[in-house]
Amino acid sequence: MIQCCIFDLDGTLLNTLKALTYTTNLVLEHFGYGPVEEENMKKFVGDGYKMQLERALRYAGDETLKHHEESLPVYTELFAKHCLYQVEPYDGIRELLAGLKEKGIKLAVLSNKPHARTVENIEAVFGKDYFDVIAGEMPGVPKKPDPAGVMRILDKFGVKPEECLYFGDTNTDMKTGLGAGLITVGVTWGFRDREELEAYHPQFVIEHPREVFERIL
Repeated sequence: MIQCCIFDLDGTLLNTLKALTYTTNLVLEHFGYGPVEEENMKKFVGDGYKMQLERALRYAGDETLKHHEESLPVYTELFAKHCLYQVEPYDGIRELLAGLKEKGIKLAVLSNKPHARTVENIEAVFGKDYFDVIAGEMPGVPKKPDPAGVMRILDKFGVKPEECLYFGDTNTDMKTGLGAGLITVGVTWGFRDREELEAYHPQFVIEHPREVFERIL
């Protein structure tokens, strides 16, 4: 029986693409580079902001990453101001979460986004204390796909891996959920396509949140 659900944030619960693209392009402009298009930005996110900036800088022409270290504090400062820019939940997410709560299922967020910004995004959209656990990138805890973050959540809830659903939209998420032994659900409404998700053989791939109740629970 499912006792908890763990959700990725960007591209799974919330469409944050405009905020990520806008902030990244401000950083690129600061260092004299041209912008990244939203469609390309989808390929750069998911593995933390340092890797996101590395990919964006290479794309923009900084092949040697001479501006990478300098770009990190610039991004951090700008993202603190703009992380909620045009952020909104995907269609059907509010209904999914409400339905899970009605069933008494615990809810958690696990993101590679910096922890403070993860909390800010979730609380701005869903309110304070809506989720039982919110965990972003923080010192001392390896980023996804390392299973450490998942295991901390399972320990807090006192549940087994097979009692938990993990939802995500990228290959990093598929590796995270499957690597931790969770029932893993790839979602196609986010930043990557079905082919990328299916390559890792998750238990489910869904195209709309309503399918959780139609096919899984």
